[in-house]
Amino acid sequence: MIEFEDLVIKDEGDAREYNVEQIRDKIIWGDALRVLKKIPDETFDLVFVDPPYFLQLPNKKLVRWSGTIVDGVNDEWDKFRSFEEYDNFTRSWLKEVKRVMKPKATVWVIGTYHNIHRVGKIMQDMGFWILNDVIWIKTNPVPNFLGVRFTNATETLIWATKDKKVKGYTFNKEYAKEFGIGKVGANIWVLPICGGKERLRDKSGKKVHSTQKPLELLKRVILTTTKEGDMILDPMAGTGTTGVAAKALKRHYVMIEINETYVKAMVERLITPIRLTTSNFSYSYQKRIQQYLKLNEVK
Repeated sequence: MIEFEDLVIKDEGDAREYNVEQIRDKIIWGDALRVLKKIPDETFDLVFVDPPYFLQLPNKKLVRWSGTIVDGVNDEWDKFRSFEEYDNFTRSWLKEVKRVMKPKATVWVIGTYHNIHRVGKIMQDMGFWILNDVIWIKTNPVPNFLGVRFTNATETLIWATKDKKVKGYTFNKEYAKEFGIGKVGANIWVLPICGGKERLRDKSGKKVHSTQKPLELLKRVILTTTKEGDMILDPMAGTGTTGVAAKALKRHYVMIEINETYVKAMVERLITPIRLTTSNFSYSYQKRIQQYLKLNEVK
């Protein structure tokens, strides 16, 4: 039986450097900026980063029309004193991510309108070459209950190489066609936010992590841009969706996370075998997507 200690390395001050064999298929419990510095150059084939979005939410309860409280993002890890502080944080982790990427590796960064444009600008300033953005359209977004803005129903994923000269990176176009809308594999993914049995909750029914990503999203990232046996890094792993998907799809992973509650949840997920199909949703679900986008109305 796999135990907590079998999967988790607690980052201690005396560890100066980790070797690849030591961290393969492990969770490193520690601060991402400190841990990344201890990982050798050119270790990973893919990096997926789900950084804080710096949502800048007001310090007050958000109430639905029905009177219930919106369970939004109000975590300490999403709070920064200024855009300057957030940008410096972003440069710090991007610098280390770039260093630990193999020459032909790619990196994905996900965000919302609050942060993704800042992250993209910083990436370009640092020499990253953006290959695509992918728009995740959520079929079940949280409505804007006050009716003063559009409902935010998308997130943006930036996909990039270390620099413009990189050739030979992995791109599995057949999967891109499978997951994107239309016959050409367009850069639009339509799927629901994490919910139901997949959404992790504590004993009181509260979400374990406020921004847990759906397995379907990470499945698409991994299948389109890696090969079996590749090494995948998620330096801000949360509850470990990247690692769970990587394991199920026969890839190796390294997860870094500082929050003990998230680490424990990640362990529980990783010791529980799951099966992920490599195909898209069923035909009935695809039909619902077509109806959602009203593509069937296009003549």
